[in-house]
Amino acid sequence: MRSQRLDAAHMVAGMPLSITLGLGGETPLPIVSALVLARNGNAITLSRQLYDQGVRSLRSLKSALMATPDRVPTFGVVHPDSMHNLMLRYWLAAGGIDPDRDVNLTVIAPPQMVANLKAGNIDGYCVGEPWNSRAVQEHLGFVVATDLDIWPSHPEKILGLREDWIQQHPQTHLALVRALLEACEYCDDRRHRPEILGLLAQPQYVGVDARYLAPGLLDPYDTGIGEPIQMLRFNQFYVDHSTCPGRAEGLWILTQLARWGMTPFPKNWVEILERNRRVDLYGEAARQLGLPDAEPDRDPFQLFDGVVFDPNDPIGYLQSLPLNRPIQVAEIILDPLTPAA
Repeated sequence: MRSQRLDAAHMVAGMPLSITLGLGGETPLPIVSALVLARNGNAITLSRQLYDQGVRSLRSLKSALMATPDRVPTFGVVHPDSMHNLMLRYWLAAGGIDPDRDVNLTVIAPPQMVANLKAGNIDGYCVGEPWNSRAVQEHLGFVVATDLDIWPSHPEKILGLREDWIQQHPQTHLALVRALLEACEYCDDRRHRPEILGLLAQPQYVGVDARYLAPGLLDPYDTGIGEPIQMLRFNQFYVDHSTCPGRAEGLWILTQLARWGMTPFPKNWVEILERNRRVDLYGEAARQLGLPDAEPDRDPFQLFDGVVFDPNDPIGYLQSLPLNRPIQVAEIILDPLTPAA
């Protein structure tokens, strides 16, 4: 994005915001998200060794860690800005496990997760499919939680474009959003899932055996514990207004980036969200297709642990969370928004 070799990108959910904030000391670069491409689809897989130690849940994982204090387990995540990282951290912290002190978190490319689990380099990971199902089917691990257990319908992948590019090509951007909106609707029609499964299995795409891709997308989901479960929302692309880039969920991501010291919490968070989560552009594209365009209500919501996130008080929410790092608050200076011609 910074080098302008890409005009648009399929991004992990936290990346448009982290680039906008200037993660890692970079100059803040406004990135626009006018479409959520997918929700859910992830799971936390743990090794068979942990299973043999009696781990079946977050609580029993905590007990296993306390029983072996000399050994610090390592878990893989896809990217620092990804929901895989943020949700694994949230899940661990809710169980009293500090994700920076009680375990090691390391970034691993998704296709390398299973090989690293098999080699004993890691004790588990949070990733999308087919890498959880492959570990289960090859008897290398088990799924201790899916994101439906942690935060159902969370944003997973988002369309991201530079703000300056959208200003230069507004109609091209709307055409792209319209096309992808229709694609999301197509993918959420289960009558099309067998075709999609066949495409994903091809070498130029995911390139794995279809039996690893089918759970959750088409077939019941096998966690490796008990009977497979039919989870119709495990992969969510369009239903329940999935494509709208709601600002409340973007604000939650900002709190988690700040919680773990990855970025300061922006003092001007309203400006950041208004420029990043472009509900207005989403609505314009949706109306052109005759689809609903309203943003979901920005009401308080909660994840699996029952802690309520109030979008009207993000700082209070941050201060109420356990195991957070010292929270920094700073104003993020963005280039002025050029009025549309």
